[in-house]
Amino acid sequence: MKLTLLALCLTASAPAAEIPKGAHVLLSMMNSINTRTAQAGDYVYLHTATPISVDGQIVAPVHSYVQGIVTQSKRSGRVAGRAELGIRLETITLPNGRVFKFSPHLAEVDSGETGQKVDAHENTVKQGPGHGEDAKQIAIFAGSGAALGGLADRSWKGAGIGAGVGSGVGLATVLLTRGKEVDLRQGTTLDVVFDRPVALE
Repeated sequence: MKLTLLALCLTASAPAAEIPKGAHVLLSMMNSINTRTAQAGDYVYLHTATPISVDGQIVAPVHSYVQGIVTQSKRSGRVAGRAELGIRLETITLPNGRVFKFSPHLAEVDSGETGQKVDAHENTVKQGPGHGEDAKQIAIFAGSGAALGGLADRSWKGAGIGAGVGSGVGLATVLLTRGKEVDLRQGTTLDVVFDRPVALE
């Protein structure tokens, strides 16, 4: 009886492990989401790709389950507007089944896609501008037009007209084509930072 009471007292006084404010952890996407199909309210499933340790003790091992939700999904525009995907992380489930609420913010994303940046303040992943690719596409059409124009009347004047027509076609193609979407595929890693401490009792 005395041993049982002593054990209860020790259990009650044992301090809870706490993930400190400012701690980083890498998460890996379990499902794929993109701004082409995602809608606000869709669930996002991830797991920890690195363990969370406090004072040398692992409090959340690798493959701890994390669930989040899409807060906004904005497609890339044809003329203006970049794709944006907002994600809010909500819970982490430890291997023993205990579920804890948490809300770290996104710090960095490694999806293998070029131009995707994280806006930590808005907790969104944004697709960067594609002006370089647009200019390249217009130049390709202009070059093709110049070649065709030069062949048509075998003169520089024809090449100039062809280049102008080609540029117009290239510009029209760019304006009618949407920009790149934000695409977070399965296996994409997200670096998240805890804004406040989380007690894991």
